[in-house]
Amino acid sequence: MDKQQTKTTEAQKERAATIVGLLKERYPSAECALQYEGEPWRLLVMGRLSAQCTDARVNIVCEELFARFPTARALADAPINEIESIVRPCGLFRTKAADIKAACAMLTDDYSGVLPDEMDELLKFPGVGRKIANLLLGDIYKKPAIVADTHCIRISGRLGFVPADCKDPVKVERALVPLIAPEEQSDFCHRIVWFGREVCTARAPKCDECPLRALCAQGAKAKK
Repeated sequence: MDKQQTKTTEAQKERAATIVGLLKERYPSAECALQYEGEPWRLLVMGRLSAQCTDARVNIVCEELFARFPTARALADAPINEIESIVRPCGLFRTKAADIKAACAMLTDDYSGVLPDEMDELLKFPGVGRKIANLLLGDIYKKPAIVADTHCIRISGRLGFVPADCKDPVKVERALVPLIAPEEQSDFCHRIVWFGREVCTARAPKCDECPLRALCAQGAKAKK
């Protein structure tokens, strides 16, 4: 166990539940920002493309990508140069193109097109780490899952769930799992993304209009 981890108290759980409730009031739908239209293989692809790229850009790029290659099998069989050309705006396009082509081939050849519902199996896919695997487990299979993306990491530090200087996604995930009720975890992470874009932004957070202001560890420090 990480030396920084301590036993989760009931007070900490209650505070986390209050935060979850306030975010639920503001973002009742908790929609995934990636528009994968309910297709698991599409979310697999889009999750990989989203690394160091905005979800908005991924959505735009994937309109063309999925129109050109409408199934996982088609993308697996696609010429790599055509994939690279389409996903270039997402950055790291050669690596991402190779990963999504190989992942689609693995999905269709080794799993008969059915995305596995276990972390260890998902981590076998090219380019899939815990963040993408948790996104898939939460969205596709409705399992408890913490997606520790940049918004989640930043806001967890500001709220005092983890030390403010913690940038390790695995440590953030481990800190949140005992705090956030299992049935709320996936939606909580979607809400954190929207909250991080609209209110708790990286450079200029809108603290005056923040619904979590009274519970914000960073805000409390600023008042002292």
